[in-house]
Amino acid sequence: MKKDLDEKIMKEWAGFLLAYKFALDEVRTKLNILNEELQIIHDYNPIEHIKTRIKKPDSIINKLKSKQLAVTFENARQYVRDIAGVRVVCSFTTDIYEVLEMICSQDDVEVLEIKDYVKNPKPNGYKSLHAIIRIPVFLSGGALPVTVEIQIRTIAMDFWASLEHKIYYKYNKGIPSPIQTRLKEAADIVSALDSKMLALKNEIT
Repeated sequence: MKKDLDEKIMKEWAGFLLAYKFALDEVRTKLNILNEELQIIHDYNPIEHIKTRIKKPDSIINKLKSKQLAVTFENARQYVRDIAGVRVVCSFTTDIYEVLEMICSQDDVEVLEIKDYVKNPKPNGYKSLHAIIRIPVFLSGGALPVTVEIQIRTIAMDFWASLEHKIYYKYNKGIPSPIQTRLKEAADIVSALDSKMLALKNEIT
């Protein structure tokens, strides 16, 4: 009986998350079209690569519990805004804002929130631009608005963030102070590298 119940619950979660998968497909398609258009018309593509992910049910449940909310699909839809995530990695810092403008200016994209950690980095040195958007997904029952988090950063920022994330979990979210200091120093180096590469790009164009 428990096995049947578990299978039923997992099937319900799979059905709930399906709309988020479709939303990610939609956002990826939008970004690929914009990137290809720029490449053909202007001989320039600002997007290096795109990664997508969907939160697992246990992660969504833990987030709801941390917010002291009942574990329901409606609460997940309303209060967990990063169930569907897209990471866009660009070449230069200026590309970040160009990509943001291109995606957010589309008629069917509703911008809910923007957090600019590029201009205002986190204390640990983390830099990225986060945008929470909502787009319609057209299912058999009609259009369903789905929330998607988009993170846009440079290659250098992505390199730093990926390694910091691994270190963060290696130390069980409690990174020793000396390592925090060195990570911040590395973030400063990454920032300087981005600035230097942008200056070189501007010099030759």
